[in-house]
Formats: sequence, structure tokens, C-alpha cells
Amino acid sequence: MIKVGIIGATGYAGAEIVRLLYSHPEAKIVWYGSRSYVDERFASIYKNMFTLVEDKCFDDNIVELSKQVDVIFTATPQGYLAGVLTEEILNNCKVIDLSADFRIKDVATYEKWYGIEHKSPQFIEEAVYGLCEINRDKEKGARLIANPGCYTTCSILTAYPLVKAGLIDPTTLIVDAKSGTSGAGRGAKLPNLYCEVNESIKAYGVTSHRHTPEIEEQLGYACGQEIMINFTPHLVPMNRGILVTEYASLVKKDGKLPTKEEVMKVYHDAYDNEFFVRVLEYGECPETKWVEGSNFVDVSCKIDERTGRIVMMGALDNLVKGAAGQAVQNMNIIFGFDEKMGLDFAPMFP
Repeated sequence: MIKVGIIGATGYAGAEIVRLLYSHPEAKIVWYGSRSYVDERFASIYKNMFTLVEDKCFDDNIVELSKQVDVIFTATPQGYLAGVLTEEILNNCKVIDLSADFRIKDVATYEKWYGIEHKSPQFIEEAVYGLCEINRDKEKGARLIANPGCYTTCSILTAYPLVKAGLIDPTTLIVDAKSGTSGAGRGAKLPNLYCEVNESIKAYGVTSHRHTPEIEEQLGYACGQEIMINFTPHLVPMNRGILVTEYASLVKKDGKLPTKEEVMKVYHDAYDNEFFVRVLEYGECPETKWVEGSNFVDVSCKIDERTGRIVMMGALDNLVKGAAGQAVQNMNIIFGFDEKMGLDFAPMFP
């Protein structure tokens, strides 16, 4: 049984980690860290855990926490972990960071897109980008995991097999993404109020969303070249879910486009042994309701013969596979547990 601490336990992602680890047979939460709710009972903030969690929230003293646990999850805003991380902490325990502080390898790129100074660049190279289906071998034994975000996880996994196989031109990639409102966090923000969101859909962060360089970097590794993409997120009036629709030009071979059989073989070769990535039938459209509350990602595609392009589609739950579930999956990998432990459950419906 490993001991777990969570900094940011009362945000949406942190609370989802609590929910998932409640049933984990090899992990016990001993520190519910929350700057806003110190000494308040966790179950008084999240009533779904009433009678299940009796503990009170502690502060965010990560140095003291690192001496008491085997792993720390930091479900915190950008800049927090980079501002406090030390060699002592990493020597004491593993750290799985749900922010973007260690996802991007180039410090200048991080500072440009996030608008803050990176306070601990010495740990960036060591950090492993925790997209489990792609980097699990690098994660084993790692001290610091940079847990990917929801948009990036869905966007990368949806296109990754075709980018790596060279079946699409990655420089033509356009990612149209939509998220439920929980992706913006639990803090009170005017644009996320019910009356602002309900019965509406809007694009935001157009040409400037900070997940763009993360997607570019990871897909660039897949094809061995730097790429630039168009990424446009949208806010939709639902609690959970990410849906991405991606467009790219197919690469002709001997003057011919890849066939649907060739494209689907690439997907199946990449994901048939990945429990949490489900390849749908060719042309079947993923839906957020079929992954809600789960750690699954559903992907599919369809070729547009008329334009010579392909439409790739993916869906996941932004709080599970897009945040907390992937973090627990990463924990399982670095501690040598069954990767599905605590996550092997069906999506919710309705």
C-alpha cells in the first residue's frame, strides 16, 4: 500500500483523483492539500464523499508532505510546482504534476505561451511526458511525471498513429476541439457562469491557446520534424467531455491515397493492445456520452476522397483520461501496478 498526497485536492481534477483512489486497492490518501479549505472536512466540500472520507484538508506544504508519502499529485495552476519543486522533494517521493509546468521541453516556448517565468527549468529534461500509451517505458522509474491535459491527450492520441506512420502531412493538421465546462476548473469565472454558458457554444483562445505547442511538440516527436498546427478549442454547455475533430491531407504513395483498410490497420496496430484506447469502426463518430466517467478514449476516422484529406475523431472524459484517470494510470506504471488498477470500470450512461 503506497501513501498518496494531493495538492489541490478540492479542485475538480484533484477531487476526481480522490474519487478514483477511494477504490484503489494499493493506494491510500493521507494528505488532502487545499489552500482554500484548510481544516475543513473534505466531505463537507464534496458531498459525494460523505461517510467515505472523514479526513480534513491540510495546507499545501509540499516539503513536509514529501516526507510522509510515496507520491504527490499536484492538481494546481501553472507555475505552482515549478515555483516550489526541489531536489529534496524528488528524492523523498514521486511527483505527478497535472499542470503544464513540465510538459514542454523548451523553456522559452513555455514562458511565451503561458506568460510566466519558469522557476525550476533544471527539472524539465528529467520530467517524462505522461501520455501512457506512448511513453510508458520512459515512465518506469521516473521521479517526475508531466501529466498531459485533456485537449492534448485527445488531440495527440487521435492523430498520433497516422502521423507516426507517415500517412498524413502533419503540417496540414487542423484540430477543432470542444470541451465541457469542468475543463476550466472550479474557480468562479464570469464566462463560466450558467447563464453565460447555457444554450451557447463559443470558440476561445483562437490562434493562441496554450495547449497548441504541447500538441505540436509531441506530434513532432512522432514524425521526427517540427510542425505547426491550427488548434481551436470551443466551450460547450456540458459538465464533462472532450471531442476533437481533426483534418489533414493524406500522403499519396505511387499517386494513390491510402485506403480505409490501410488507415484502420495503422490505428489497430497502434491501439489494439491498449486497453484504454478503443478504435471504433471506420467512419463511426465518437461521442462524449460513451466515455463519460471513464478512462477510455474512443477514436475513429473517415477519408474524404473528394479533397484527399482525412477526418480523425476522438472523445474522452476531460476529468478522467484527460486529467485524474491518466494521473492514476501514470501512478500505476511508475509503481509497477497493473495499469488498469482502480480504473477498470465502464463509462456511465445515461
